Amino acid sequence: MKGGCLHRLVVSKLCFGLVVLLTVPIVVLLWEGAPVLTIFSTRPEQLKALSHGTLQQQEQEHLGAGLPGPASSSDTHKSRGKVNKDCNYAKGKWVADDKRPLYSGNECKQWLSKMWACRMMRRAHFSYESFRWQPHGCEMPEFTGPNFLKRMRNQTLAFVGDSLGRQQFQSMMCIATSGKYSPEVEDVGWKYGLVKAPGALRPDGWAYRFPVTNTTILFYWSATLSELEPLNSERAVTSYALHLDRPVTFLKKYLNSFDVLVLNTGHHWNRGKFNGNHWELHADGKPVGNGSRLADLNRAKNLTLHSIARWMDSELTRHPQMKVFLRTISPRHFVNGDWNTGGTCGNTIPLSNGSEVLQDHSIDIPAESAVKGTRVKLLDITAISKLRDEGHISNSTFKKASTGINDCLHWCLPGIPDMWNELLFAQI
Repeated sequence: MKGGCLHRLVVSKLCFGLVVLLTVPIVVLLWEGAPVLTIFSTRPEQLKALSHGTLQQQEQEHLGAGLPGPASSSDTHKSRGKVNKDCNYAKGKWVADDKRPLYSGNECKQWLSKMWACRMMRRAHFSYESFRWQPHGCEMPEFTGPNFLKRMRNQTLAFVGDSLGRQQFQSMMCIATSGKYSPEVEDVGWKYGLVKAPGALRPDGWAYRFPVTNTTILFYWSATLSELEPLNSERAVTSYALHLDRPVTFLKKYLNSFDVLVLNTGHHWNRGKFNGNHWELHADGKPVGNGSRLADLNRAKNLTLHSIARWMDSELTRHPQMKVFLRTISPRHFVNGDWNTGGTCGNTIPLSNGSEVLQDHSIDIPAESAVKGTRVKLLDITAISKLRDEGHISNSTFKKASTGINDCLHWCLPGIPDMWNELLFAQI
């Protein structure tokens, strides 16, 4: 396979070896001595990320200071002749734009979850809505619902990932409909097995078809992108094997139906989520440890990223017209604690920490490393979003009484995930 090869995975503890052959660095991932994955041309900073596995250790940021000025034609069309295929969309600046947001947070009730619609909450500051991202030296196409549907005529866009992927999906639905009630849009979730199971709070995802352009947008919830297999189907409560070397079953079953695919994972790779969901690490069909050490889970996540990127690369040989993106991790902005220990994100002033991203490479080094050498593209939103701490839900809530817990992980909508979709649109 292009860019690397996946060997049998026998996993308990992950270690790394470096082999130099003909002056080409080759990183060989080993788990208790067994070769797991070979990655060619891996840079030293990528090796560090694979070894340490945490975003906090990766953030050697070079974020520019200074507040943004108003949008101008020179910002929008800077270096007009530059070919966009060479654009680094993650390098640029936030600029004020009076044409934002792209839809109304009060009106997009058909697609937007109440818990993310900050216009319907107690929040009083909405200046975070009035900015757009401008990559350096690139012309961005006009991102509107009609333009998106025209571009995606007779095609299907699929988001597969966690709740941040669901936010991106809902953002795209609001943009595609201009935030207006759209009774003509068809629910086609049944075509993908996305129906609510008895006793479930919600289905595993949603799929909607726009009949005028025959465009489908869907979301499937998979927090780890890995196959989950019940270990004892006869028990009401059972543990699940989380297969690091197998993509989630939904992808294997419906991949042929997709034209554009956006994958994301990251925030569920922690001890609390694994224990609460009764997930147990498996590879090569065998258990590989109890998953109790956070560092091991981060290494397992990185291994999964490499595995799915190379599986997707092999599938793209049969589906060369399909575009696949791995979206980098969405940053958290908790200060003075975490979500359950009093952490907050109360800033309301946009871009207090600067407006530009100047580095050439992603600060989500494991994701960047995973797609290197494959045809999977990186949808790099991490450093851009990190500048926007004022865009989180924070302590706003639609509930009458606050729980005292701040949400510094999810974003207000309209908001930052709209930018993720604008960058996606520019690259499809």
